[in-house]
Amino acid sequence: MKSLKLISSAIAMLICFVTMAQERTITGTVTDESKTPLPGVQVIIKGTKKYAQTDFDGNYSIQAQKGDMLVFSFIGYKQQSQKVENSNIINIKMFAEMSSLQEVVVVGYGTSDAEYSNRSYERAERAERKKAKMAAASVALQGKVAGAQVQNNMGYLANPSPAVTIRGNASISPKNEPIYIIDGVPAKANQMSKINPDDIEDLKVLKDEAATSIYGSKGTNGVIVISTKNEIYKNLTEKELDKKLKIMPIPTEPTQEDYDTFVENAFESPKTAPLSTFSIDVDNASYTNIRRFLNNGQQVPKDAVRVEEMVNFFKYTYPQPKNEHPFSINTEVSDSPWNANNKILKIGLQGKNIPTNDLPASNLVFLIDVSGSMSDMNKLPLLKQSLKILVDELRSKDKAAIVVYAGAAGLVLPPTSGDEKKTIINALDNLQAGGSTAGGAGIELAYKIATENFIKSGNNRVILATDGDFNVGSSSNTDMEKLIEEKRKTGVFLTCLGYGMGNYKDSKMEILADKGNGNYAYIDNIQEANRFLGKEFKGSMFAIAKDVKIQIEFNPKQVQAYRLIGYENRKLRPEDFKNDAIDAGELGSNHTVTALYEIIPAGVKSDYLAEQPDALKYTKTETSPNNYSNELATIKFRYKKPDGDKSIEMVQVIENKSVPLEKASDDMKFSSAVAWFGLKLRDSKLIADKSSEEIVKLAKQGNSNDGEGYKAEFIRLVETSKQYN
Repeated sequence: MKSLKLISSAIAMLICFVTMAQERTITGTVTDESKTPLPGVQVIIKGTKKYAQTDFDGNYSIQAQKGDMLVFSFIGYKQQSQKVENSNIINIKMFAEMSSLQEVVVVGYGTSDAEYSNRSYERAERAERKKAKMAAASVALQGKVAGAQVQNNMGYLANPSPAVTIRGNASISPKNEPIYIIDGVPAKANQMSKINPDDIEDLKVLKDEAATSIYGSKGTNGVIVISTKNEIYKNLTEKELDKKLKIMPIPTEPTQEDYDTFVENAFESPKTAPLSTFSIDVDNASYTNIRRFLNNGQQVPKDAVRVEEMVNFFKYTYPQPKNEHPFSINTEVSDSPWNANNKILKIGLQGKNIPTNDLPASNLVFLIDVSGSMSDMNKLPLLKQSLKILVDELRSKDKAAIVVYAGAAGLVLPPTSGDEKKTIINALDNLQAGGSTAGGAGIELAYKIATENFIKSGNNRVILATDGDFNVGSSSNTDMEKLIEEKRKTGVFLTCLGYGMGNYKDSKMEILADKGNGNYAYIDNIQEANRFLGKEFKGSMFAIAKDVKIQIEFNPKQVQAYRLIGYENRKLRPEDFKNDAIDAGELGSNHTVTALYEIIPAGVKSDYLAEQPDALKYTKTETSPNNYSNELATIKFRYKKPDGDKSIEMVQVIENKSVPLEKASDDMKFSSAVAWFGLKLRDSKLIADKSSEEIVKLAKQGNSNDGEGYKAEFIRLVETSKQYN
């Protein structure tokens, strides 16, 4: 009998392993009849608790196997089902549930007559009027009109009013919200949402030609018309409406989120500051965090904007290295799009693409925050789904352990082979949030497990996943900085994954990534997890060079002044360049790194230049009679091998040759557009032109090699940001 139980147990385990091996990532896009992407569609594997949700662009990603039935649900649309067959891409078209239109009056403000013979508009039953009134106050329009998309922002401190879109041919975004009319007065969403439901006499929704026939082109995205009892808001101005509705000004940033303040780099003279030195930065957390703010209709906190992380979110088409060094060096000079007389120097690094089978074995320790602050759906639940994507990438020679911390730290799963995916995933599924936030003990234990299982010449890494709301010692940030600098000496690398909003501590995540052998990503949705931990697994998790530093010397005969755009918290002293004890950034397999300098050419008059000191009597700035007229600058790089302690130097001369922006590469145009938008978000005083239209125009000109759609998404974010920033 005992033997039978053992056999049965073995068969069950075998079935589990076979099932895990058969699972794969299914992706796709969900659209409506007009091929407009639908965000917020729920994708469920029938008969299970596994689910995903479409993002801003209607994209989804879910782990499934052949034979699974995917069920697509969206309020106001008919449910769709699709069986998983051989393809890894399943695109779905949703169709409006026309019967739901019966619950809402769809006419223009003013008269309603039978001229609209091609449409069937039905007045709501009296029993449904209360629901329509509540819809105006809470904006619960979603489901009342097929295609009325409502994003409820309650709980997002900077913007408590929901975003509503009446779907037509435009994509979902705050820019495409309908017009609001209250007692004949044009209003905004936050004003409409403050109306007392008991004051509402009638609510009407107008779509398509009916909207534009009354309100012209302004009604393209639909019209929501509210009539109150006794027309209490009639003839009021916008300010009077705000006062009557007691609307407070929108704060510029969430009060409990934490960002380090910094001052943007100023222009410097090569005569007084001949060397510019900095560490590379492959992080892109700032961009996904900014995307979260903009998608939620919030103003972006100035200090959340790190321009270099925005630029480096995107991939550029630099050539693979052709020599013994692990990366190629690529430079380009063109016109500055925001300051007409200036130039932009682009420096691009392309990491060597190492085939997956040739990558070293991995020793990973997941350090997971399970404190009480992690209970929200966009924290621990999203975190667990994210790490499952990473687990799916593990090979049999890899191993993963799980350490958690809350009130205390503990080992949940000892180092486990990558082919035991079911065991690792079960351990993740069993995690629950609760307790305090003492992160120091967790970091200590995670590094202890990593060093005890250290693989020589392997990929040894702690992966910290948290909202950053934790304490280390009596002086948290200072003590944490000392702790992580000490752990860096173990040879264990660090990846920080940030989650959540409202109380997110970006500053702490930055310290960890900057002071350790670290990189840092902010995971705002499952699609970002799939990008960073799945599609870019090699670049995110496997370093091919560490402590990569750049030092550039500009030729004062050609350059009157220069400034490094971004990298404020990555700047180094000139003497740090050759000091191998100084930490710098890591470069991953097939990773790209881009840095931009703005240059004021010699002889150009500029308002951004400070008064230059008189010529020095004892110090000569020119050590050679050679003018180097054909050289703009000399650039040096130093890096170490992942398991090395001594740095290797590379030197390259940058030719004094500039091409007009219209003839520049797509990479130059797009990276400049991204930097331009970041400088605008930071309200930089060093850019003359802050036109969103011009940023969009330049980004569109440089939009190429965008198979994943991230560049197109950036363009839409710039277009929709104008009303918030």
